[in-house]
Amino acid sequence: MTTAVNPVETSYWVIVPAAGAGKRMGADKPKQYLPLSGKPLIAHTLENILHWPGLKGIVVAIAADDTEFATLRCAQDARIQTVTGGAERADSVLAALDYLSEREAPETSILVHDAARPLVRVADIRKLLAAAPMALLAQPASDTVKLSQTRGGKTEVRETLPRDQIWLAQTPQKAPLGKLRETLLQGLAENSTAITDEASALERAGFHPELVAACRSNFKITHPADLLLAEALLQHRAVESSLENNL
Repeated sequence: MTTAVNPVETSYWVIVPAAGAGKRMGADKPKQYLPLSGKPLIAHTLENILHWPGLKGIVVAIAADDTEFATLRCAQDARIQTVTGGAERADSVLAALDYLSEREAPETSILVHDAARPLVRVADIRKLLAAAPMALLAQPASDTVKLSQTRGGKTEVRETLPRDQIWLAQTPQKAPLGKLRETLLQGLAENSTAITDEASALERAGFHPELVAACRSNFKITHPADLLLAEALLQHRAVESSLENNL
């Protein structure tokens, strides 16, 4: 008796928006090309994605003047395609969706993943692939969450939010190609500042993506200290892998 295969796990694309400058890092080059354990940050992310089960391909949205991407070893993989991204994340995602819309059916599953999240675990990707057609990795809040307000030039607590209802969105975020493109276009036309990720566009259109709990290591590298933490975790995983191979 053969086991049925989830069609999502055998035919999905990953979009990686990588046209931004990453200004919060305060570096002299785009964040995605900063060195991490001997190679650019984005190389770790793409090499991770290339090991996800059932992957059909990756579309990376890069800046029009990007000259570094083509020099990456992983960029030579036939499963990786590039498009010219835009000024904002949503613009880059839409450019990749336009590319795929000419080649794939509207129901094709799309995962959008940050170039600056190199440490997502394959086990969490499997959970995401097995979830609802619209879903995202997220982290349940573990700290007490405060809503702020500004008064008299000072930022103060307005109220404490119910922590058991708070989730911190991560990536990948998953949706069918046609619906994701449609809702992004609609959301950007109505209120572009409200579209901070793919899920927010889906929510504005009345959808309720499933939240899939993910490992805390799937953090986004945003500040210089994050690179140090990522370096330590990569080294730890390398040791773990070495020990497993020697058993």
